[in-house]
Amino acid sequence: MIELISREIAKRFSLAENIEVSITLADDILMRQLNKEYRDQDESTDVLSFAFRENEMPSVPGLELLGEIVLSLEQVKKQASEQKHSFLEELALLVVHGYLHLLGYDHLVENEAREMRKIEKEILAVLPFVEFL
Repeated sequence: MIELISREIAKRFSLAENIEVSITLADDILMRQLNKEYRDQDESTDVLSFAFRENEMPSVPGLELLGEIVLSLEQVKKQASEQKHSFLEELALLVVHGYLHLLGYDHLVENEAREMRKIEKEILAVLPFVEFL
């Protein structure tokens, strides 16, 4: 599933074949620690994205390190139940959401949030296991 989403993102944004993204599946304890350390928020969250920059990461010949997405499986389960869709659908939404953050999208202001939601829906719409749209 994550590979299928990655291919859709790569196609949508014309990403090079040598792009690498790390995806970590975590629990709420780790997410709370990361959220506190990197965002100064002492609570768990569903997804965190860390975009890599050339001056922060060592160069790997033949690869372009785009970044890392960290997902809380506990939050995926909770939010899927709250939103009344499947675990896989919620996981897919959060993976897409994480990728969009790596690509520079954000949702701090309403027009940016609207654009991000629009792109999320367009990508999720082509996935065979997503039915909640």
